[in-house]
Amino acid sequence: MKNIFLLTFLLTLSLISKAQRQWSLDYGLSVGVSNYLGDIGGKEKTRRDFVSDLKFAKTRWNVGGFVRYKIRPKISLKLALDYLRIEGDDKLSTNPARVARNLNFRNDMFDLGLTAEYFFYENNDLGNTYRYKNGFRAYIFAGVGGYYSNPKAYYNGEWIALRSLQTEGVAYSSIGLNIPAGLGFYFTISKRHRLGFEYNYRTTFSDYLDDISTTYKNPSTLGSAESVALSNRTPELGSSIDPAFAKNFGYDSEKGVEQKRGDKTHKDSYMTMSLSYSYVIKGKSSFYRGRYGHFFGGRKRGKVRKIRAKF
Repeated sequence: MKNIFLLTFLLTLSLISKAQRQWSLDYGLSVGVSNYLGDIGGKEKTRRDFVSDLKFAKTRWNVGGFVRYKIRPKISLKLALDYLRIEGDDKLSTNPARVARNLNFRNDMFDLGLTAEYFFYENNDLGNTYRYKNGFRAYIFAGVGGYYSNPKAYYNGEWIALRSLQTEGVAYSSIGLNIPAGLGFYFTISKRHRLGFEYNYRTTFSDYLDDISTTYKNPSTLGSAESVALSNRTPELGSSIDPAFAKNFGYDSEKGVEQKRGDKTHKDSYMTMSLSYSYVIKGKSSFYRGRYGHFFGGRKRGKVRKIRAKF
């Protein structure tokens, strides 16, 4: 993880050091919605990738702030901090096995991402006014990010933090890496104001954003009664589930088998769609101003020689 962040930092410095004589920076706020792909969701089929498993009923909120620096005419770097919620509940699935598993979660996350934006389309003079005050840019982006995760389950009328309970006997971290990628666009108004939209899909290296990944563990190996209760929640359904079907959930003590609880072959991911407003600051780089500052009213560099034409 440290090597990835170091490589990203060095690449950022390299790009900034080659910045153009004119620089542009904007900073602002964003607000939007979020959702996730993991072991909870979907319809009648088992775990599927991308939007196939989305439950739109569990779309939640996202707010954030960002700063963006243009380092090339078609490339910008963006640093963004987001606070978002992802959520899921087996009760909403049409897959009988997921409904019988009866798990749920909520996760309020902090996400910090550094991305490079490439502008594949731009119009710097909307309306052809020749004043270049209003513009439009569309871009794709990718980068590296980190997140703080804290999954909780709704149980007995309150939200219970799950990570410390180790419901699958696994100690996982609350901090992890992700790879953000997506696309967006923004309108520039009167050169200073930007209104934008962005879709950001984060691929993670963890399968525990929802606290579900592998198998049911032997209850005797779990740390507390609360861990046992939140590990296997099928018994809460009582007589509403066929007893023979209910035996597929939980630890099979007769055979000593850890039955399937989640799908460890797929990592969790989450996404946001947001609207943004930012304010633009423009100027000349210190290198450019130091070398060519006399063109802008600064002190002249050395004595100016008079050159006479010879015929």
